[in-house]
Amino acid sequence: MLDIRFVRENPEIVKQNIRNKFQNHKLSLVDEVIELDKENRGILQEVEALRASRNKVSKEIGKLMAHGKKEEAEEVKKEVAASGSRINELTEKQKNLEEEINKRMMIIPNIIDPSVPIGKDDSENVEVEKFGDPIVPDFEIPYHTDIMESLSGIDLDAARRVAGNGFYYLMGDVARLHSSVISYARDFMIDRGFTYCVPPFMIRSDVVTGVMSFDEMDAMMYKIEGEDLYLIGTSEHSMIGKFIDQIIPEEQLPLTLTSYSPCFRKEKGAHGIEERGVYRIHQFEKQEMIVVCKPEESAIWYDRLWKNTVDLFRSLDIPVRTLECCSGDLADLKVKSVDVEAWSPRQKKYFEVGSCSNLGDAQARRLKIRVNGKDGKYLANTLNNTVVAPPRMLIAFLENNLNEDGTVNIPKVLQPYMGGKEKMVPDKK
Repeated sequence: MLDIRFVRENPEIVKQNIRNKFQNHKLSLVDEVIELDKENRGILQEVEALRASRNKVSKEIGKLMAHGKKEEAEEVKKEVAASGSRINELTEKQKNLEEEINKRMMIIPNIIDPSVPIGKDDSENVEVEKFGDPIVPDFEIPYHTDIMESLSGIDLDAARRVAGNGFYYLMGDVARLHSSVISYARDFMIDRGFTYCVPPFMIRSDVVTGVMSFDEMDAMMYKIEGEDLYLIGTSEHSMIGKFIDQIIPEEQLPLTLTSYSPCFRKEKGAHGIEERGVYRIHQFEKQEMIVVCKPEESAIWYDRLWKNTVDLFRSLDIPVRTLECCSGDLADLKVKSVDVEAWSPRQKKYFEVGSCSNLGDAQARRLKIRVNGKDGKYLANTLNNTVVAPPRMLIAFLENNLNEDGTVNIPKVLQPYMGGKEKMVPDKK
């Protein structure tokens, strides 16, 4: 959410930013906010003037009573009472105006970084850099669920009977691999100086609206009926929410945290053929990283965060690339974002396995996350990035480590988490 003063003083910048995000239907919100803000500030001035006048007149009552001027004192009391009624009326109107302003401000997108490429949707995202050589072996790579089934590692039919589409049972070595990747990612981030955390898996509505846009909320979040609670779509939500209404001493920054959680998502929209199996699902587990820092340090941390993910995937022999998200593909709170995509030798293309985002002070403004600095209080900047999110990551792992005989190589860094195993061996043909 933007600062109302910024909108007031820079309406054309805000409007051009909306155009750059191809959300022209939101242009009218800027003028509406400015008009409502003007009316609100007028009411504030009138209330302040009335209070000053009331205080001045109130002092006269005692003097009049002391001089026996009871009738005049009663008239002054009526005047004070009238001022009080008017103040109450204006205060209620002001409250309603602020709600209307806030409602619109929550929809106006954050100002994107000047380096963000302008484009309508994810088809116009821009490749930045490749890491590792994408290899297509001279044997056919099966679909990922076929690989898992050959290892007796998945049961989708049972999951459909129990929970419906979009769920799965992972079994045996595949389930162990899933947990091993999460554990390895946890230790990988701890070794890089991040503090490990397991957060709440449900959050209140004020945290939800503090960390994401209404469109994201509608498309992603599961509501707990009868309670002010939502299942998290990523641990970033509860991790950033941890600092709601907090004033953080500047000397404690940056706060660098890595968190584990299950994630729950509606995943609205059409699913293509490459999204069957365990590619796009309603429940998965994830290791996340978040940073709360000074505004001048957010660009530095942004680059550090996505590089962590690249380094982790490369340590598992998986080629990846980074893809700069264009303006139309950025969620409304984001200043800048890069996707990390893993190579799929079966599809002969890259696919998304994580996303790194700089949100500037948007989440901090909504959640009132402030920093107590030497020159006064200011809003923190927040960033987040996926360390690893199996089972989607398992697709890349299995495809890139598959051998022609159906065995799957386990990289050295992961072998301690797999009981020393060097390979996963199929028991089904």
